[in-house]
Amino acid sequence: QVQLVESGGGLVQAGGSLGLSCAASARAFSTYAMGWFRQAPGKEREFVAAMSWNGGRTDYADSVKGRFTISRANNKNTGYLQMNSLKPEDTAVYYCAADHYGAGLREGRYYEYWGQGTQVTVSS
Repeated sequence: QVQLVESGGGLVQAGGSLGLSCAASARAFSTYAMGWFRQAPGKEREFVAAMSWNGGRTDYADSVKGRFTISRANNKNTGYLQMNSLKPEDTAVYYCAADHYGAGLREGRYYEYWGQGTQVTVSS
C-alpha cells in the first residue's frame, strides 16, 4: 500500500505561482509513475500532468502546458507540480496519483494510489 500526501495548496492571485508537493510512502518511489489531476466544484476530475516511472516521458494538459512543470526527487520520495502564471480557472482540488511502473497516462483509472487532495484557489 502506498500513501500519498499533497501539500502546498493555498490562495494566490492571478498571475502568481504555487508549488505543490506529493510525499509518497513507497519504498521504491522511483518505480512509480506520477500523475496530477484536479477537480473543480461541479466538474469532473481532469488530467493535469504526468511523468512516467523512469522520468523519460512527461505529458501535460493543453490548458496548463507552458505554465506547469511536473518533476520528482526520488531520493526524497516526493513529486512536485510547479504552477506559474496561474489563472482563476486553475482553481480546484489538486490530487497526486501513483501507478507502479506506469507510463504516465492521462486516464485516472490507471493509477492505483491517490492522495487526499490540496485546495488551490486563484483569485482574479
